[in-house]
Amino acid sequence: MLQQFNYDQPFVLERGGVFPNLSIAYATYGSLNEAANNVVWICHALTASADAADWWPGIVGKGCIFDPDKHFIVCANILGSCYGTTGPLSINPDTNAPYYHSFPQITIRDMVQAHILLRQHLGIRKIGILAGGSMGGYQILEWALTEPEVVEHLFLLATAPAESAWGIAVHTAQRLAIEADTTWATPASDAGAKGLKAARAIGILTYRSPELLIRQQSDPDHQKTDDFKAASYINYQGDKLVNRFNAYSYWHLTKALDTHNITRGRSAHYHDVLKTIQQPVLLISITNDLLCPISVQRDMAAHLPDCHHVTIDSSYGHDGFIIEAKKISVAFREWMENRY
Repeated sequence: MLQQFNYDQPFVLERGGVFPNLSIAYATYGSLNEAANNVVWICHALTASADAADWWPGIVGKGCIFDPDKHFIVCANILGSCYGTTGPLSINPDTNAPYYHSFPQITIRDMVQAHILLRQHLGIRKIGILAGGSMGGYQILEWALTEPEVVEHLFLLATAPAESAWGIAVHTAQRLAIEADTTWATPASDAGAKGLKAARAIGILTYRSPELLIRQQSDPDHQKTDDFKAASYINYQGDKLVNRFNAYSYWHLTKALDTHNITRGRSAHYHDVLKTIQQPVLLISITNDLLCPISVQRDMAAHLPDCHHVTIDSSYGHDGFIIEAKKISVAFREWMENRY
């Protein structure tokens, strides 16, 4: 069930800005049990929403590993998004107009602080399983370090302890595409739409594997000189995102992705920070993941004190953390059975 939490006090951002107030859109599924030990909190990735049952089918739902008949499942829309939580399209109470490009710079840690406010509002003292992939995993790592006494288990997929130089370069290219749109930074909700389409096109090349695109989007007609199947696919994916998302949110959220680094303010090396995470961790890697390579996650697993690392073979690359529900479910159930 989709709901709204309104926080009527100033919310101070890590990079120095302040929101006079804050709205957080969130969804819950199921009920908190008497022992209050059945909470599953899902952190979503870049362009997803609080409706985890919609974007993570096969993982969230009746009969799935996160079942509303057994669990109290919570997912909150991240700060800076356009699905109900305070973001660039929200009204700035100081001006009575949308923030648009004046929206302040946010970080992954700001998102986690907003989640913590919602957790407190819901009266949740313990999170049994904190789950998510990609950018969701970034939030989970920060949350586990911020509230180690609250978070009991971590379920991480296709993620990393810090944004890589490759990831930052990709995001910079995406923002350059948005900024090249002549409508960018104008005070309109559809500003930068063509740039957003181009940014999504860049993203698709990193979300999927080359092998998958070659297999699925190659043209059987070898006489073609234009209107290629692969080009139609990229255009379709770009249009699809433009129809459901916003360029201002995309620009700000990719900037937030770039800030992810668990060592900031903690230690000189992420190995030392990972060693402080005492919760049991299931870490799932996806083969052909160009954004969060298996090598990075192997290194993570080697320095997390209680980590079970599983690699799932998938031609979907990074997007495998959403698509490979059956394989993910098998790995999760085996992990839980071996623990209890």
